Amino acid sequence: MTFAGMNYLAILLAALAAFGSAVGMSKEQMETNRTAVPFIISFVALLVMGWVLAGTLGHLGPGQVTPKNGIISALFLWLGFVVTTIFVNNAYPGRKYSLSLIDSIHWLGVLVIQGAIIGALGV
Repeated sequence: MTFAGMNYLAILLAALAAFGSAVGMSKEQMETNRTAVPFIISFVALLVMGWVLAGTLGHLGPGQVTPKNGIISALFLWLGFVVTTIFVNNAYPGRKYSLSLIDSIHWLGVLVIQGAIIGALGV
């Protein structure tokens, strides 16, 4: 299921796995939520994140798309882009560093899950 060098099944599965691990709400809690918009935005963002990660992994070259390299690439992207963005965004309004740390750890888990899945299934 590849198109233009991307394995969209791997990207979809990576987004679903990351979304499922991140929601942390029961079915009843989700049903009482007044709007689905944050969930839709989150899922679309996870699809984009998986697509970019798959594209990055694809640049490693033939035979280099592995779960290990998926996780390593996810770690580099997380450190270079996610952590830095979170800390900058939370610094200006004066939020506690612990919030940045918690948010960063959450996104580390998301990217590691996606990197492992995309690495295993290929780009």
